Amino acid sequence: MRYIADLHIHSKYSRACSKDLDIAHLDEWGKIKGIQIMSTADFTHPFWLKALKENLEPSAPGLYKRKGTSGAVHFILGTELSCIYSQGGAVRRIHLCILLPDFAAVDKLIATLERRGVNLRADGRPIMGLSAIELTKIALDAHPAAMIIPAHAWTPWFSVFGSKSGFDSLAECFGEVTKEIFAIETGLSSDPAMNWRISALDRITLVSNSDAHSLPNLGREANAFEIPESELTYTELRRILKEKDKQRFLYTIEFFPEEGKYHVDGHRDCDVTMGPAETKKDHGICPKCKKPLTIGVLHRVDDLADRPNGYKLDSIPYKSIVPLQEIIAETLEVGRQSKKVQQQYFDLIKKCADEFSLLLDVPEDELRRHATPEVVTGILNVRDNRVVATAGYDGVYGTISVFGVEGLPKPNQARLL
Repeated sequence: MRYIADLHIHSKYSRACSKDLDIAHLDEWGKIKGIQIMSTADFTHPFWLKALKENLEPSAPGLYKRKGTSGAVHFILGTELSCIYSQGGAVRRIHLCILLPDFAAVDKLIATLERRGVNLRADGRPIMGLSAIELTKIALDAHPAAMIIPAHAWTPWFSVFGSKSGFDSLAECFGEVTKEIFAIETGLSSDPAMNWRISALDRITLVSNSDAHSLPNLGREANAFEIPESELTYTELRRILKEKDKQRFLYTIEFFPEEGKYHVDGHRDCDVTMGPAETKKDHGICPKCKKPLTIGVLHRVDDLADRPNGYKLDSIPYKSIVPLQEIIAETLEVGRQSKKVQQQYFDLIKKCADEFSLLLDVPEDELRRHATPEVVTGILNVRDNRVVATAGYDGVYGTISVFGVEGLPKPNQARLL
């Protein structure tokens, strides 16, 4: 059975997150999206942990479901933690995703963090003065099968390789516990192909998750596994990731990296964007205001890469998507939050299939029975990578046009080929 997994999201207790991010809504939207495995998020927050314990029950070894449901959506106990500390003469800001197999391990992790003076009530993603090494050891002490995954590994401000506060290698960050790090999250502004340029990451399994702060953003990046239903367990998921099992890890589901808000270098205040070569020529300085540019993921990868652009590694493949609401919004030439988009989106889900099935699987002839010709064209163009990208920079999301250079189909056009 194919399982689509989103292993990094947030709850309503995280800063700047929707108040609808509760168990009932997450379970409902998992079905809408076609996500079968979802992180609980934020398990260190006391109010959220209480809600998790009250509303979840075991569905498979190390996995949970919402009480009173069939278990179409399995929850895995996960959270994101923020480490801000000094190492090597610099301030480091590293976000780590922690996954655990049971509530006993969660309780043990929390008890240790509280003894270390961490304020867990402040935010669903708490900030702590612990190093990545210390936190990794604490997680493994809570349970030896803990999974520690560096979050959005290339984001400039808060990541293991970030240009503003990260490191040049996993070993530099994790020291003696580097061997315990077997996966990293590529983040919205990079994709596997960019990471393949760095030979030091060849042993690492690349995962993709949404880091969703609202329900519609669930699954904007995700992972597809093929696992017999009888073998679905936390232990098996961990084994697949650790061993980089290409038979059971089918592919990751990616943003087009240009859509991420830190893909290229730039300065938002001056509306300046630059590629790595231009930035290096200008010594990283904004040509308008003469202040330092925010160095994007593309530049950072280029700095650390020991392989040429376009290098292909024999590794787990990936598929790039544009969320269905964005495709519909472009066909209607309105914002994705508009009533027209929402009505068309939910009608299509109800009549045809969940979002991932529509984006990845449903045959063209069936799509045409349920969706407008323009939406069908958009979905097919995304499947074939016939899109036009405008790259994001310095916190500004990029844009993807699903109608390529030809633009939106005219009424007399059945589709673009």
